Amino acid sequence: MWDTITQIAPYAVAYTIPLLMGSLSGLVSERSGVVNLCVEGYMLVGYFFSALAISILQPVMGNWALLVGLIVAMIGGAIFSLLHGFASISLKADQVISGTAVNLIAAALTVYIARNVTGSGNISIMLGIVRSDVPVLHSIPILGKLLFTNTYWSTWLCIGIWAFFWWLLYKTSFGLRLRACGEHPSAVASAGINVHKMRYIAVMLSGALGALAGGVMIVTYSGEFNGSVAGLGFLAVAAMIFGQWKPLGILGATFFFGIATTIGNVSQLFASLSSFPPVIFKIFPYTVTLIALVLFSKSSAAPKADGEPF
Repeated sequence: MWDTITQIAPYAVAYTIPLLMGSLSGLVSERSGVVNLCVEGYMLVGYFFSALAISILQPVMGNWALLVGLIVAMIGGAIFSLLHGFASISLKADQVISGTAVNLIAAALTVYIARNVTGSGNISIMLGIVRSDVPVLHSIPILGKLLFTNTYWSTWLCIGIWAFFWWLLYKTSFGLRLRACGEHPSAVASAGINVHKMRYIAVMLSGALGALAGGVMIVTYSGEFNGSVAGLGFLAVAAMIFGQWKPLGILGATFFFGIATTIGNVSQLFASLSSFPPVIFKIFPYTVTLIALVLFSKSSAAPKADGEPF
C-alpha cells in the first residue's frame, strides 16, 4: 500500500499546482470585489498560448522554451482578462454573466485558432519538464518520498508565487488597499484611492495567474493542447470557496482537491485494490467538491463588496 501511495503522490502534487494557481487567480480578483467565475477561461487561454509558444520555440530554444511558454501564457491571460474587467468594472455588467461569457469565448476562440494553425485543433509540444528529485529534501523520511521525489521545477516556482502573493496581500500597503476595495470600496475612494484602477490591476493579475495554471498543465502532465482543461477551473473556484478566500486556506483546499482528482484519474488502480467499481472513483473528485461546498457554504467568508459594481 505504501508503494502505491508513493507512486501516486507526485501526480497528486502535479494536479494540485494548476488548481492552486487557478484558486489564487480567483482569490486575487474577488478580494478586490470582482467575482471571478472565468478561471476556466483563463486556464484555457494559458493552455493554448503556452502550447503554441512552446511548439514554435522549442526546436530553437530547447528547454528554455518551456519557461518562455509560461511567460507568454501569463501575458496572454492578463490581456484576455481585460474583457472581464471592462465588462465588470467599466460597464458595471453582472459579473457572473460576464465570467460565463468569458469562459465561452475562451473555449471557442482557442479551439478556432488552434484548428486554423494545425488543422486538427490540437497543439503538441516535443518535451515537457523532466521530473527530478529535490536535492537533500528528497531523503527526508516519509515526506521526502511523498513531496520531494519526482517533482517538476514548475511546482516550486508556483509555490514561490503563492508565497509572494500571500506577502503582497497581507504585508504591503498595496495588498491592504486591494482587500479594502473588496470590503468597503466607498471608504477606499474617500481616501483618494482609485477603486477602478485597483480592480483592473487585480483582474489582470488574476488573468495572468489563471493562464499560468493552464501553462503548467501543458509543461507537466498534459503535453498537448486539446481545447479542454476538464473542469479544473471550476474546481479551482470551489477550492477558493472551500479555502475561505485566504491564501493558506486555498493551499490546503487545493491539495485536498488535487488528491481527489488523482484518485479519479487512477480509478482503475484503486478499483483493483478494492471491491468498488472504477466509476465510483472517477466521480469521486466531483462528489467531494459538491459535499465540501454544501458543508462550508454557510460559513463562507466572501468579501463584503464581492460582485458589487462601484
